[in-house]
Amino acid sequence: MENAKGTVIRYEDNVDTDVIIPARYLATSDPAELAKHCMEDIDPDFGKKIKKGDIIVAGKNFGCGSSREHAPIAIKASGISVVIAETFARIFYRNAINIGLPIVECKEASENIKNGDTVSVDFNTGIITDETTGRTFKGQAFPPFMQKIIDDGGLVNYINSKD
Repeated sequence: MENAKGTVIRYEDNVDTDVIIPARYLATSDPAELAKHCMEDIDPDFGKKIKKGDIIVAGKNFGCGSSREHAPIAIKASGISVVIAETFARIFYRNAINIGLPIVECKEASENIKNGDTVSVDFNTGIITDETTGRTFKGQAFPPFMQKIIDDGGLVNYINSKD
């Protein structure tokens, strides 16, 4: 699994799936279309300010709310390389892995990384480095089979590659 490095876009606690991708856009499952509207209800400039590889850092309970798979699809399609949060809603966590969006739980990183910092993540070790401050944090590393699912672009591609 490739490591991630990007500029942080910071959110606080309880970012729910309704603000990640508003319900009015659920008629489509096209990732590019979903990406255009990602985070627009909480951060109207999100689509204009992100660059491929950028990183979302959030507080507790990221992805709470409905079980829509559209939410992690929109984030991944927008170019975000990883989401770091203190905790994730369980169904969002599962959906993120299923569609191949890397996510890392780390309380200390969530509490200390600021908006605009440059951060890198080593997925093999779970080490998160805030390159702006020089601080490192130990997040949860994915087991190899989960890294393979993410590398393959999600669970369906992973299963199909087993043929």
